Amino acid sequence: MILRFGYVSTALHLWESTPAHTLTFTNWKKLSKDEREDKLKRVTAQNIENTKRAIYYNIAQGIHVYRLSSSIVPLATHPEVLWDYITPFRDKFKEIGDLIHQYGLRVSFHPNQYTVFTSPNDRVTGNAVKDMEYHYEMLKMMGVHKQANMNIHVGGVYGDKETALERFHQNIEQLDPKVKTQVTLENDDKTYTSRETLDVCRAHSLCFVFDYHHFWANPWEEDELEALLPEIYATWDHNDYPPKFHLSSPKSEKEYRAHAEYVDLDFALPFIKSLVKYGKDADIMIEAKLKDKAMLQLVEEISKLRGYKRIDGAVIRV
Repeated sequence: MILRFGYVSTALHLWESTPAHTLTFTNWKKLSKDEREDKLKRVTAQNIENTKRAIYYNIAQGIHVYRLSSSIVPLATHPEVLWDYITPFRDKFKEIGDLIHQYGLRVSFHPNQYTVFTSPNDRVTGNAVKDMEYHYEMLKMMGVHKQANMNIHVGGVYGDKETALERFHQNIEQLDPKVKTQVTLENDDKTYTSRETLDVCRAHSLCFVFDYHHFWANPWEEDELEALLPEIYATWDHNDYPPKFHLSSPKSEKEYRAHAEYVDLDFALPFIKSLVKYGKDADIMIEAKLKDKAMLQLVEEISKLRGYKRIDGAVIRV
């Protein structure tokens, strides 16, 4: 079986590489009309360039799984800004997409924690729809909108989990079917467990992104990982890629939900061994604070274990 590893957004091995430079709405308001447009374009151009640098780095390092930054375009969905980022940057996004296609990379987005479909506030739901459309538009400009996923959490509880879940089932249908098709759901560390998230995924034919750290912090008392794996994999049956998993380790015993800088091998091994026992390929997104540095260190550590052979920069054959 093949295990491919990836990282989130910023390649820390590169100098000044963040693809998430921003322009706040407060600072935007202080500028003149011409200055606003110029600043938005300059920041976006820098973020796109750094995204392309990360893609080239991934190709050179044998890293096949990568999460794109959600902040490439500043103020893209702000109701008082709503600027045209498509016309000036369509070709630049296509360049990135061409590289993704040429080298067979797997990319995704993870919209922020405010993109939820369980809120009783219609405005929150409306903003979530806009945010998902923004992410989909970027994928579409790259030409990867039929293969890349946008991963979100189920959302908040608002004092009544059952009612919140009913709202999710209703509100998610506000998405254009083409957008909804690319949505994946992830279990979280406080509210919706793996079992609950899996049930929502099945109800909407969505793929389930299993987060091991969240599973550990917020377990469903009757579930064990090995028993869940067949159900997790089944949600990806209609997809061309293997299931995607998230992996990080606790920052400390007290801050057990926070992500550590690196991934502790002892914490990760039960998860890795469960995947190996199941015997099917998997892609694993490392969510440690030190991003590609942490991912490459973990791959190096795993490759030293008996039966695990490193066949590319971030790929292990078991």
